[in-house]
Amino acid sequence: MAEKIFRVDDIDGSTIAEGNGGTVTFAFNGTKYSIDLTKENEQKLADALKPFIDRARRVGTSGGSSSSSRSAKRRDLSKVRDWATANGFKVSERGRVPARVLEAYDAAH
Repeated sequence: MAEKIFRVDDIDGSTIAEGNGGTVTFAFNGTKYSIDLTKENEQKLADALKPFIDRARRVGTSGGSSSSSRSAKRRDLSKVRDWATANGFKVSERGRVPARVLEAYDAAH
């Protein structure tokens, strides 16, 4: 037996026809939301948010860990290796630098 699944617009309760809408995701104050909307209601949401989006700063995608926090900790590993060798640590020329070496390097700089 076949089953049919219908998506319903969360605003007006109408059935969303194939190709006439879908799930819209957005974030506000750090919380991600999703809502099923027809194209008409999706446009209403876009129109309502437009004045705010036009004046806002884009910060990337939401969710997961922040890429800015990861890139802020990015180091020049060749400098780390040179420093580590000069300070008695054994490190390979390639691959991962041990966390204890990175911590010591950070503490020294």
